[in-house]
Amino acid sequence: MELDRPEVITEVAAAFEAYEEALVANDVDRVIGFFAADAVRFGVADQQSGVTEQERWRRAQPALPPGRHLKDTIIRGYGADVAIVTTLFGYPGRDVLGRQSQTWARRPEGWRIVHAHVSEPGADGPIPPDR
Repeated sequence: MELDRPEVITEVAAAFEAYEEALVANDVDRVIGFFAADAVRFGVADQQSGVTEQERWRRAQPALPPGRHLKDTIIRGYGADVAIVTTLFGYPGRDVLGRQSQTWARRPEGWRIVHAHVSEPGADGPIPPDR
């Protein structure tokens, strides 16, 4: 298996950037469009299996706080059709950085998230913002 094919990294980076723009804009329809119909998503205190549950959950959530920023984003490609994106995210005035990972798969309709996980540090303490 060929790792980190340049075209895969470029394509997934563009898809991830578009996803992040939709997320920050609270454009639920666009956000949902990045997920495969059978995607599974685990959040800080929630879980959705399938795009229908994800859409219901997203529409019930408030917009993200302003000023979301990403840190240490890494994209790893596995062959021509799978990539993993990991990143830290934070907001102004908060000492804690959250963690986000997504598995993207090439589908006939394009790159789609098939699995996502979002978490924030708990009892172990925060990740320092300047790490």
